[in-house]
Amino acid sequence: MKSEYGMVDKTGPSPQRPKNAGGTGHYRSNRAARSKSAKPSTQQNFAVNNHGQRKKPLNGPAVNGSSVNDAFVNGPAKAQPKKTPQSHVNGRKTYAALDLGTNNCRLLIAKAGNANFTVVDAFSKVVRLGEGIGQTGRISDAAIERTIDALHICAQKLKRRHVILARSVATEACRRATNGPEFIERVRRETGIYLDIISAEEEARLAVMGCHVLLPPGQGPALIFDIGGGSTELVLVDTDKGIPRILDWVSIPWGVVSLTEAQPNVSSDDAQIRAQAYEEMKKIVAQAFTGFAQKINGLMAGDMRILGTSGTITTLASIYLQLDHYDRSVVDGLVVPSKDMLEISHILAGQTPRQRAEYPCVGNERSDLVVAGCAILEEILTLWPSDEICVADRGIREGILRLLMASNNKMIPQILSQKNI
Repeated sequence: MKSEYGMVDKTGPSPQRPKNAGGTGHYRSNRAARSKSAKPSTQQNFAVNNHGQRKKPLNGPAVNGSSVNDAFVNGPAKAQPKKTPQSHVNGRKTYAALDLGTNNCRLLIAKAGNANFTVVDAFSKVVRLGEGIGQTGRISDAAIERTIDALHICAQKLKRRHVILARSVATEACRRATNGPEFIERVRRETGIYLDIISAEEEARLAVMGCHVLLPPGQGPALIFDIGGGSTELVLVDTDKGIPRILDWVSIPWGVVSLTEAQPNVSSDDAQIRAQAYEEMKKIVAQAFTGFAQKINGLMAGDMRILGTSGTITTLASIYLQLDHYDRSVVDGLVVPSKDMLEISHILAGQTPRQRAEYPCVGNERSDLVVAGCAILEEILTLWPSDEICVADRGIREGILRLLMASNNKMIPQILSQKNI
C-alpha cells in the first residue's frame, strides 16, 4: 500500500535526515527538538508540495460540530457496507479525507488505530480550480475539466480501498465562484463525490486540528498560518492547557493564486518590474492583515511561536535542506531559522519564472505561484517577528481524519474557543 511518495506511511518515530540535507534546522518529535548542523543553501531545488502523513501519531483534538459526508462513488456510503473485507484489517477501519483547494486536489486514506492512524493511500494534483476567478467570478470550463479528471482518480481510490467513512471539502475557490454550487452538483453527478463547501472559520479550525501537535512548547499564545491558493488563514491559539484554545483568527482573500493574478508582473522578464510587483504584493497582504494585527498584538507575550502549514512553507523548507527531491519525512516537523526563510524568499522573488522552473521539483506549473507565497510569509514575519518557524506538512486532511475517527467512535473532543466559530 502506497502513500503519495510510493511508500507505506505508518505512524512512528521521526526518521533520520538524509545525508544530502543541509541547513541548521531541527525537528520537534514528541515535543523534543533534535539538532541538525550544516550550512543552508538557497541554490537547490524547490519542493513538490504533495502532502502525506507524518510517521507520528496525531494526538490533537477533533473539531466538534462539523458535518460529515459519507459520500463517494455511487452516492453516500452506508455506515457499515455489507462486503468490505479490506476495510477492516485487525479491526482497523478505513477513512478518507479529500481537500479541494483553489490550487490543489488532495486525498488521504488511512486506517484507524488506537491512538494514531496509518496512511494507506494518497493523491495530490495541481488543478488550479481558482484560476481566473478574481477576474470573472466564475470557475472556468478548463479548470472544471482538470478538477473532475483528478476527482475521478480519487473516486477510484475510495472504492478500491473500501473506505467506510469519508468527508470531502471545498474551500475558497468554491466559496467565491458564482458557479460554485453548479460545479459541486456536476462533481456529485459525474464522480459520486459529495463536496461540502466549508466556511473560512471551519477551514481554519480543521487546519489547527491537523497540525497543532507540532507546535514547539512554550508560554503564551502561538500563531498558526495556512497559505492556500485563494486565501490565507491565521489562527492565534493558547496551548497552556494542552488542548489548543482559539483566541482569535482571520482569513484574508489572498493566497498564491489570487495574489499572483493580482500582480502578474511578478513573472516579468524585467528584474525591476518583478521587484516592484513583489513590493506591491507585500503591501496588499500587509493591508489585509492590519486589522487582525491590531486586535491580537496586545495578547502577545514572550517569544512568538509560529507554525506554518502550506505548500509555500514546505517548499522553502526543502530548499533550506538542499533536497534534490521532496521528502516529507524530513520536512514535517522541521524548525527553520526565520532569517533563512526570508533569505530564500528574496532569492526566489528575484528570479525569472524560467529560473524557478529549472528546480527539478517545481517545474512550470508552480514557478509562477511560489513568489506570492513568499510575499505572504514575509509579511507574517514582519508583523509577528520570530526567531524560527516550525514547518508542518499536514493540515485540513489530517484534521478531517481525526474528526471522522473520533465521531465514528463517539468520542469528539473539542478545540476550545473564546469565539463561537
